[in-house]
Amino acid sequence: MTSRHSDPSPRNTFHQGLPLNPAPRSQSIVESIYSQSQFSESSDSTAASSIDDAHPRLLRPGVYVPTVTFFHEDTEDLDLGTIATHAVRLAQAGVAGLTTQGSNGEAVHLTHQERKLVTKATRNALDSAGYQSLPIIVGCGSQSTRETVELCREAMTSGGDYALVLPPSYYKAMYKPESLVEFFEEVADASPIPILIYNYPGAVAGIDIDSDVITKLAKHPNIVGCKLTCGNTGKLGRIASGVDAVTPSEDGSGFMCMGGSADFTLQTLVVGGSGIIGGLGNIAPRACVRITELYKAGKMDEAKKLQAIVARGDWAAISSGIVGTKSALKTYYGYGGFARKPLPRPNKQEADKYASGFKELVELEKSLS
Repeated sequence: MTSRHSDPSPRNTFHQGLPLNPAPRSQSIVESIYSQSQFSESSDSTAASSIDDAHPRLLRPGVYVPTVTFFHEDTEDLDLGTIATHAVRLAQAGVAGLTTQGSNGEAVHLTHQERKLVTKATRNALDSAGYQSLPIIVGCGSQSTRETVELCREAMTSGGDYALVLPPSYYKAMYKPESLVEFFEEVADASPIPILIYNYPGAVAGIDIDSDVITKLAKHPNIVGCKLTCGNTGKLGRIASGVDAVTPSEDGSGFMCMGGSADFTLQTLVVGGSGIIGGLGNIAPRACVRITELYKAGKMDEAKKLQAIVARGDWAAISSGIVGTKSALKTYYGYGGFARKPLPRPNKQEADKYASGFKELVELEKSLS
């Protein structure tokens, strides 16, 4: 298979060539420069200004973190300062990239303008801290082809490099067999940035895109990857083999075949996947990265031991959702706040329970710092 997915997007909207792991500047640079009043519709091109039109920020195998969106506890307004410093903390841990507007980012609770603000704050924070080459994937799923393309365009102007797209599901009963294929192809045709297919049946009325469909869609030059939160490693292996996915040791076609949860990081790599996009990275990015490093070094026994701890921690995240993740961030790292209503705010007993579920993992994380 040719390496078409390693080539720049048709619209060439990215930047490449800077060090993958630059020395970070002080976090104080980004802690105080973000306030919602600083961003407006007139500044849409600001976050993308550091992008060289001739080259993309290429995706590389590894761990990508779908970042949490933080709010001020009293008003529920975006807390752009915390969003910025959290992004830098993750970059310093060695992750391969970040994802905004995912499930962990409460995208469904945000307006279009707020989505843009979050991505801008993330991009500007990374650039200010010396991580100009770190790519950002932006969640752009919507119920219509038209709005999905609009979100892809807004993602680009806000500093996003790639779009992560869920299939529409509200009118699921009325779709024809070819409807989803046409949806992804039409979005990919119109999007100014490359897209990744997001297969997450739990979020889209049970729609589970099979390996044949994803392998077919992978032939589109502007579809460069997939995220499988379905947890089906058999499907992941079939897709990875069918598209010659990039792995930590092989460039392949450049197509990114990603697991969607940290609890099967090692399994993803063993069957030929490219890495993960996992929300647990908000709590323990170094632990997730360490598994990929051990796998690449051939240290499977050590990798399996870490994977077991990460899997137990990920169950705490899966069972408690974004409410538990934010609570654990507050307990162990001093920031996190609450999700937007109508999601509940945990009481002390619930917060203690969440903290207990993450305790073993956070101890591992701190030992790796």
